[in-house]
Amino acid sequence: MSYILLILSVLLGSLIVLFIKPSNTFVRLLLAFSGAYLLSVTVLHLLPEVYTQNTNIKLIGILILGGILIQSVLESFSKGAEHGHVHIHSDKEKFPWLLFISLCIHAFSEGLPIHDHEGHQHNLLWAIFIHKIPIAVVLTTFLIKTKYTKKTMVLFLGLFALMSPLGIFISERITFFTKYHSEITAFTIGIFLHISTIILFEGSENHKFNFQKFTAILLGIILTIITV
Repeated sequence: MSYILLILSVLLGSLIVLFIKPSNTFVRLLLAFSGAYLLSVTVLHLLPEVYTQNTNIKLIGILILGGILIQSVLESFSKGAEHGHVHIHSDKEKFPWLLFISLCIHAFSEGLPIHDHEGHQHNLLWAIFIHKIPIAVVLTTFLIKTKYTKKTMVLFLGLFALMSPLGIFISERITFFTKYHSEITAFTIGIFLHISTIILFEGSENHKFNFQKFTAILLGIILTIITV
């Protein structure tokens, strides 16, 4: 079930671009909603769980900070694609391998805390599902505007879609990931905190209050509170 949902999230994002052709405003609101949901699940679900599972509070804190730092490094290569910032410099760019690899590492790490056989993980699963839809929208838009071939687009998006399921698969079958599940989750929490806070709190145009964005954020938080 987890594998299918995470693959479908990328497919759904691509289909939105191909058939709906969303506006920039729609994408920004979708990002705000997904960022709010991801942050809320992290604060309400992941943080309490990881501190309950591991009594070494200092280590957990260091790993969370490590996740924040690593994600900042990954974003220097992905150019902020995780939170909707992909810049196009020409109609036909050289294939962005660094962006591809960094996004795959990010997606792989998202799957590591999820255990497909544990029912209480559904909140995290849905948070990642929602988070990946706007990323897929942004990536598909980028690939279309830079005029890559359909084969290249399908290959790129297909591999990206498989990364999070691969993270789940490996975490369930390799002893290291099972043994240090709470530590790995703490590291992933840092990644989630970095991404979600940038999505939510990056400066608005002229620092004006954006009612639409605020509403999207509020809906994401309320939905999490109701479901967690």
